[in-house]
Amino acid sequence: MDGGPRVPEQRRPGTPAEPDGSAALRFGVLGPVRAWRGEGALATGSPQQRALLAALLLREGRTATAAELIDALWGEEPPSQALAAVRTYASRLRKILDPGVLVSESGGYAVRGLAEGALDLAAAQDLAVDAEKARSAGDLCHARDTLRRALALWDGEVLAGVPGPYAEAQRVRLEEWRLQLLETCLDMDLEQGCHAEAVSELTALTAEHPLRERLRELLMLALYRSGRQAEALAVYADTRRLLADELGVDPRPGLQELQQRILQADPGLAEPSAPAAETVSSPVRPAQLPATVPDFTGRASFVRELSDVLSSASGDGGGNSGRVMAVSALAGIGGVGKTTLAVHVAHQARAAFPDGQLYVDLQGAGARAAEPETVLGSFLRALGTADSAIPDSLEERAALYRSVLDGRRVLVLLDNARDAAQVRPLLPGTEGCAALVTARVRMVDLAGAQLVDLDVMSPEEALALFTKIVGEERVASEREAALDVVGACGFLPLAIRIAASRLAARRTWTVSVLAAKLADERRRLDELQAGDLAVKATFELGYGQLERAQARAFRLLGLADGPDISLAAAAAVLDLPVEDTEDLLESLVDTSLLESAAPGRYRFHDLVRLYARACAERDEHPPSERGAALSRLLDFYLATAAGVYAIERPGDRLVDGLERTEHPGLTFTEGAAALDWLYSEAAPLLACVRQAAGTDRLRRAVDLLWAAKDLAESGANSHQYETTAHAMCGATEAARDAHAEGRARTTLTNVLLVSGRIQQASEQAEQAMTLAESAQDTTAVSWVANDRGLISLHQGRYADGRGFLEQAIEGYRAADNRAGEALSLCNLSRAHLGMGNTAKAVAIAQRGLTAQLDIGRTMRLANGHFTLGIALTNADRHSEALHQFSDALGIFEAHRQRLWQGTTNFRMAEVHLAARRPAQAAQHSEQALALGCIGGDRMRGNVLTLLGRSLAALGQADRAQACWQEAVLLYEANGSPEADAVRALLKPATAA
Repeated sequence: MDGGPRVPEQRRPGTPAEPDGSAALRFGVLGPVRAWRGEGALATGSPQQRALLAALLLREGRTATAAELIDALWGEEPPSQALAAVRTYASRLRKILDPGVLVSESGGYAVRGLAEGALDLAAAQDLAVDAEKARSAGDLCHARDTLRRALALWDGEVLAGVPGPYAEAQRVRLEEWRLQLLETCLDMDLEQGCHAEAVSELTALTAEHPLRERLRELLMLALYRSGRQAEALAVYADTRRLLADELGVDPRPGLQELQQRILQADPGLAEPSAPAAETVSSPVRPAQLPATVPDFTGRASFVRELSDVLSSASGDGGGNSGRVMAVSALAGIGGVGKTTLAVHVAHQARAAFPDGQLYVDLQGAGARAAEPETVLGSFLRALGTADSAIPDSLEERAALYRSVLDGRRVLVLLDNARDAAQVRPLLPGTEGCAALVTARVRMVDLAGAQLVDLDVMSPEEALALFTKIVGEERVASEREAALDVVGACGFLPLAIRIAASRLAARRTWTVSVLAAKLADERRRLDELQAGDLAVKATFELGYGQLERAQARAFRLLGLADGPDISLAAAAAVLDLPVEDTEDLLESLVDTSLLESAAPGRYRFHDLVRLYARACAERDEHPPSERGAALSRLLDFYLATAAGVYAIERPGDRLVDGLERTEHPGLTFTEGAAALDWLYSEAAPLLACVRQAAGTDRLRRAVDLLWAAKDLAESGANSHQYETTAHAMCGATEAARDAHAEGRARTTLTNVLLVSGRIQQASEQAEQAMTLAESAQDTTAVSWVANDRGLISLHQGRYADGRGFLEQAIEGYRAADNRAGEALSLCNLSRAHLGMGNTAKAVAIAQRGLTAQLDIGRTMRLANGHFTLGIALTNADRHSEALHQFSDALGIFEAHRQRLWQGTTNFRMAEVHLAARRPAQAAQHSEQALALGCIGGDRMRGNVLTLLGRSLAALGQADRAQACWQEAVLLYEANGSPEADAVRALLKPATAA
């Protein structure tokens, strides 16, 4: 490991056979000195006896003389009977250890013959060596995981409670080694792009070891890479002042150099050298390229040109290193063969990109092009990044994506792009990687790209392609006719392929027959369509060959919006058993009219979908079947989502108030599978909701949005959910359906509350209440009353909040909605806190938690623990508050509520600061920043303010000021009243 003192490897002279009926001995020194036989702890005796055992274990099998042991235990002032005492301790240890382990030799003692891994220190040494080897081999994921396992072997203070100068010296040595291992591990965290996660740990460590400059350096780098430049510079200022005050020295040159590089915004600082992926045993190497066509023909100059560009990126073009941003953008009309060429070249270059190949169809020719943030999420997962580590915003995902790719050699194929703006966030941007882009427009505004205009084939290439598909024997005897055919096709590859495929499928046709058909210009577009319409001709050819059931499936599945569709959802659309549906869909995959996106999931190319819908309008009889198919899909999503909601929130009667469904959904027996379904189906589910606008399915669509409210609160799908909620508000208002509009605005209120836009939430809630009351929708009235109570609490109108929450409790109680009543009770506790009734707030929170416990261990139980934790914090019952928050955090984690996890960490930080534990407060604040919080930017301002207070208490005044400055900017942007209080914290620094 870098710069660390080399802790000698524990010697293992041999592993003796274990005594009959005896389990293996194990020893621990990286904490209290302990011994175990199997899982049973052994009594190691008095502190001096443990000191003797530790001295022998740490001598790695070497003999320690009696004089050395006396010196180790008592130093320069041993007792008069020291030698006798040593012999007594040794005798007692022999009685509890296996025979032959503690041996007498040359007037001294030694511990011999320990099994491999029997001593925790030896195990840590082995793991550290393995980690070093993995890091040297470039496998940072394995190295970091291995080093974390080594560090986990420490269990508190080394040799805790063991007296003597030898033990003290070993404590210092091993603690220094632990810190160096930890620094190395954190260094690898930063290399892998885990900046936000590292900030939390480094903040706590710098508080614990304020004079350790390497930790300060890592913290500065982590803050800078997290976009917190001012805080990074403030850490340097705090460090310089501390070193001057405590030691009378300046920071070491490395720290000074880092400060200068941050001031200069050195691009090298923002480029970690390894992927920010979840720790795994081996790097993930995606291989997503579609299959290349076996009859690829011609295009030699283009293949050579593109291959040269890829070689320059991979470093295989004659130089030793790649060039940054190796991008080729292919442009041309539809059907000219852009995708075919790009896939062929990518396959040829696979060996030059051993770390993987990524592929995506950006659907640029369709009405709804793929969103870059969605594509980035897919790419990050393919590269091994856990869902929990993927941020929300496009900018953060793009930054993480570039960090993941840095240091790897990956080829990215971006097919069917809409424009340069869609492509830019998806480019690797680092040397060793390359991108191929296909589009129908020339991307002149894509900086640094090699632009390639793909034209039609030459006559020779066109004839060669035609011959490969049709067969040499048929073409050789009718060469002139074949030239006429490819000429009529305009040498367009897709048109040639269409014509040749038709001929190859009709053995009774001659080439002359096909040429004659194409010779009639009035009929040519019917026989063969060019450009965009050429795709329609291809689809028509495939559709005409389908059996009746296949054709029906093709038409109806094309009606559904969304990026893809699951097998179960497709079965609902077709009103068929899952097994029959799978057979049909797989047969469509075989015809290339449908794609298999993943096991059990299917998708259309965007133009194929349009063609399928046109077929449905033309061929589906009766026409009402189109609406019926989409109604079945909506029923499937609503029934399944309602089931998921019921599993997550037993006792909540919301599902009883939802619109009835005629067709069933999936059923789940446990929560993890239910949540898996909800999050994997988020995009097609929300698309189904939006598609119902303007139809008689509107009410069910709004209820589906309501039942899927976890998508808004998880943070991962908040943007799509909000977009859909806005669309439903507009659709229900246009339909003049007060019942549906009230519920739509209820969902919008919730997502606005989650994002901290309180004033907008208040406006929506007021409208929702008016609409729900006019529609006599008691379910919605209770929910809106609860939300209005929360809004009032945020606005400091605690008496109003109490009134709304009591209204909600009354409504829930009338509906026998125990879960809703418990939730509003918890919120009512916070209203009483705001009015200064702390004792009453604690009592009400306890009632709410008791009600949640009676219902069962669900996500709502976390809200009960959370609220009681807040009340106990205000009552200065800090230990009890932390216990409640810890319980809440575990439940939120299990239910994948990332924003609630962050909010709970914020509350835990408040408790630690109130209890005068600023280091722990700073650590939890950093975790809250990394996870995000319910409440959006306003809540982020609260976290930064609290972090600043914690840092100030730790003596890190400059970094505290940087936090407060950022908080003020966030408060001002949101019009939050907290800005004035934080400005007051900045005044002393400004005055100085």
